[in-house]
Amino acid sequence: MKKLLTFLLILSSVTIWAQDKKETSKVQTVEASCGQCQFGMEGKSCDLAVRIDGKSYFVEGTSIDAHGDAHAKDGFCASIRKAEVIGTLKNNKFVVTYFKLLPLVTDKK
Repeated sequence: MKKLLTFLLILSSVTIWAQDKKETSKVQTVEASCGQCQFGMEGKSCDLAVRIDGKSYFVEGTSIDAHGDAHAKDGFCASIRKAEVIGTLKNNKFVVTYFKLLPLVTDKK
């Protein structure tokens, strides 16, 4: 009986680990910006956030300053940009393992 319980515990742990890994390997395109300046989130300073399915999350794993001047005309505090990300939601934050800021799209008329 003890061996069976140990086996089931190991099997469930491996299954949970495999699901987490699968979930984090999917690239998704999200809105990225300053959580406070553009998404209206509570905070004390300018922090990088992403909006997924209409809900905003602060980002862990990269910073607002790692992607250019946040206060520039096309920076996160002045505009909402698109980004490709890989990560997971943990403790109401989006923990990224991959973050690629996409080029700014401008209308050429």
